[in-house]
Amino acid sequence: MVAAVAVAGGCRSAGDWRDVADEKAARVLGAVQRDVTGREEPVQIETPAQTLRRRLLLDQGLTVFNEASLGIRDLSTNAYWNGAERLQASDRDDSLPLGTNRVLTIGLKDAVQIAARGSRDYQGRKESLFTAALGLDLENQKFRTTFTGMMNASVDSSESEGERETRYGEANKVGASRTFADGTQLSSAIAVDLAGMLSGEKTSSWGLLADASISIPLMRGSGRLVNMESLTQAQRNLVYTVREFEQYKREFMVGIASAYLNVLLTKRMLVNEEENYKRVIISTRRSRRMADANRMSPSDFDQSRQSELSARNSWISAFESYDASLEAFKGQLGLPPDAKIDLADQDLEELQAYVEKFAKTELGEYDAGEAAAPLALERPKSVDEAGALKDQVDRAIALAVENRLDFRSNIDRIEDAQRQVLIAEDALRAEVTLGGRASAGEGAKAGSDDNGEFNLGEAVFGSTLSIDLPFERTAERNAYRGSLIQLEGAVRAYQAAEDALKESVRAAIRSLRETREQLKIQYLAVSLAERRVRNNDLLLQAGRAEMRDVLEAQAALLSAQNALFSAIRSYRVKELELQKELGLLEVTIDGVWREPDMRALGVWGEF
Repeated sequence: MVAAVAVAGGCRSAGDWRDVADEKAARVLGAVQRDVTGREEPVQIETPAQTLRRRLLLDQGLTVFNEASLGIRDLSTNAYWNGAERLQASDRDDSLPLGTNRVLTIGLKDAVQIAARGSRDYQGRKESLFTAALGLDLENQKFRTTFTGMMNASVDSSESEGERETRYGEANKVGASRTFADGTQLSSAIAVDLAGMLSGEKTSSWGLLADASISIPLMRGSGRLVNMESLTQAQRNLVYTVREFEQYKREFMVGIASAYLNVLLTKRMLVNEEENYKRVIISTRRSRRMADANRMSPSDFDQSRQSELSARNSWISAFESYDASLEAFKGQLGLPPDAKIDLADQDLEELQAYVEKFAKTELGEYDAGEAAAPLALERPKSVDEAGALKDQVDRAIALAVENRLDFRSNIDRIEDAQRQVLIAEDALRAEVTLGGRASAGEGAKAGSDDNGEFNLGEAVFGSTLSIDLPFERTAERNAYRGSLIQLEGAVRAYQAAEDALKESVRAAIRSLRETREQLKIQYLAVSLAERRVRNNDLLLQAGRAEMRDVLEAQAALLSAQNALFSAIRSYRVKELELQKELGLLEVTIDGVWREPDMRALGVWGEF
């Protein structure tokens, strides 16, 4: 009966153990997430039935050299692997619909969500979070009641005085133990054994034994603080991991957005190079006709032709640059570099319309003023000058301290160090341990038909008192001194983190203000370059300008257009980076993100 109970309670399939581990980790992680962020986000670490990478490889007919490229669920069954037994069933589909031409067109929000599902680094971070939750569950196990079950059967045969005797024995034991928060340890066990002979008289007997023991620390090693430290630290480590993951999600989102906008910028530069190439071709054709009519020197035509060749070379280079940046971006998303993917132009158009609301400046007449008047340049405002800007900077830093969860960990680590000081002090005390034990019953003996008696009245009781006086505590003394040094280090680490947070917020604000001014300048530069191209083209047709003037104006327009779109991209990235530094950018574990209303928070004024 004891054996049957032990087998029924202890034998599970590998899949059952996996499910239990997932359930425990999800429960532990969910509780910490609710405490840290106020919401619970399930961490899915198993591979879904259909991934976007797999869909692209199959539907677009891309080259696959090994089944592992498709995913773990496509690995073939062999002597070492059977996915059907070891993987959880999954009907999740992380793929996106393809266009009629089997090309996947994605926008900025799509890119972030694809990366959250396919990025290898992001998946590794989720697995680390899940593993940390399993580690906390293991620490919890130390303070749960644990059960053990053992079965042992043996047969011995020996020859004595010309006769062979064969003995058999069977022992079954179940027990339970528990460690309490104050350091008390309690254990108990009950054992049933059978001993008998297979020859001669074939006698047999049963035995039944039970015992229990307790150990109670009275000085060193006693109390909840000392004995719960490993569990306490594991809980706090998981809290730190969750906080760091929250900030990592923001950094990951901004990184993907920056990479996406960078690819979009190279695509726009490709369009600019194409438009410039067309303008130069038209100019070269016009110069050919003017040279044939003796209205332009052959050298001017040659210069225009040379400019056309240079424009074509830049156009081809722009194609290669776009392809290279797009392939690198696919790698960030966890997708094959040969996958057919295109970016939505609408994102850049919406971004341009967004920044034009505050950055676009119409080209007006230049105010020359008095030539001899002294120049008085207006210096840009500093983040340290008293006024609205400084108030907004101070408000931004306060928001960062309040909302950056990873920054809070620096404060909590000081408390960790303080706890270690108390634990090290406890180790310097004398060790006094009170113990007790009780046992009852008799075991079975081979060759006897007398069963063991289980009489509680004949139970054996015992107690011990162990005292270790603190004469030798050299290691503990050094550990105590080291704990004080570590506390000093924790305080310095907090100071460094606080200063770094202030610096990063101030730097993000300065960078955003600088980019906004660059946007205004570049809008004016493009307007001037466009007017210069029109004027020089008309003057060339009227014979009042040289081809060199036209070509220089066209080159200046191309440079200004590229600089404008680069500034637009930079400004959008700087916005997101500031929101990330303030801890206000909300990003879910699936890559869905939402930006805060910065003006409503009082930090979106002059910058």
